[in-house]
Amino acid sequence: METEHETHAVLRQVLEPGEQVHWRAMATDAVLAVTDRRLVVAAPTRVALAIPFEGVRRIQFDIERNRPATLVVVPELGHHEPQVLAIPPEQYHAAAAALVALGLALAPMESSVRPEESSLNSTNA
Repeated sequence: METEHETHAVLRQVLEPGEQVHWRAMATDAVLAVTDRRLVVAAPTRVALAIPFEGVRRIQFDIERNRPATLVVVPELGHHEPQVLAIPPEQYHAAAAALVALGLALAPMESSVRPEESSLNSTNA
C-alpha cells in the first residue's frame, strides 16, 4: 500500500516554481490540493489531474451515512479524466476548506474575494 508521504512527494514534484499549496485534503488513495493557481489530484505514483481553476466544470461532494464521502471533479475538457475520490470522515474539514477555496476561485471574476483570502483557517495546507 502506498503511503501518504509518497503521495505528497508526487504533489511536490508537480508544483511549478513559486506555486503555493493553500489547501490539501487526503482521500483514501490520493491527495486533493488547491494551489494559488490550480487544482491538483495526486496519487502515490502519478498526478491524476492538474488543471487551472477555469478548467473545472463541476465539483460534487456527497456525504452518506456509514461510508466515506464521494468527491467528484469534472474537468471542462474531455481529454482530462474526471476524478472520483473517497474522502474519509476525518478529512471532511480539510475537504470543505478546499471546496470553499475552489468555489471562490470559480466565482465570477468581479468577486473581490480570492481563495487565499478565505476566512477559513489554512493550517491544513
